[in-house]
Amino acid sequence: MAQYKAEQDDWLSIYLKYLLFVFNFFFWVGGAAVLALGVWTLVEKSGYLSVLASSTFAASTYILIFAGALVMVTGFLGFSAIIREDRSCLSTYFCLLLVIFLVELVAGVLAHMYYQRLSDELKQHLTGTLSENYGQPGAAAITTSVDRLQQDFKCCGSNSSADWQHSAYILSPEAEGRQVPDSCCKTVVVRCGQRAHPSNIYKVEGGCLTKLEQFLADHLLLMGAVGIGVACLQKT
Repeated sequence: MAQYKAEQDDWLSIYLKYLLFVFNFFFWVGGAAVLALGVWTLVEKSGYLSVLASSTFAASTYILIFAGALVMVTGFLGFSAIIREDRSCLSTYFCLLLVIFLVELVAGVLAHMYYQRLSDELKQHLTGTLSENYGQPGAAAITTSVDRLQQDFKCCGSNSSADWQHSAYILSPEAEGRQVPDSCCKTVVVRCGQRAHPSNIYKVEGGCLTKLEQFLADHLLLMGAVGIGVACLQKT
């Protein structure tokens, strides 16, 4: 009877060990996915961060990257603890799981909250940025961001190319007679912005505002879903 109980305990121990190993594998893969999403989001949208009034978007991205990296490191710790059957390592592993759960949950909630007020922020801030900051001394990062925004999304102005008529840059001598920045042009050459004809510049309904809003909204929804989803899977 004692021998049967010992064999049963051994079988249960092996079963739990392999179950934990499988869980840790999927946990590690989830961390790699979160890290990849964070890095991809930062690389894809880093050029647009200067035109956003809030730092919440960037904060959510950095938190996801931190959480993903921590998950991968914790995953390796988990594999080591399971193979060696080290109780102290397992204790550390489960403590880190709790920390990661909280970090990913915060990142997901931040992304979701920012998504709710994205449209209002862009409407209030983007037009002002184009008219007041573009091409001004000390605003090189904003100028580069707007130029990249207009070229990447093939758009011109916040709502339309007419927005540039009130821009401090266009009204200044530095514009050299341009009606819009050169980045509005379909084919960018020096001073191509002097001719604001539909055959020369992008004329998009809704301007850059609509395109940027949709682009960021899609990525914020994805970030929020992944952050909260992975956190909930870890909790279960």
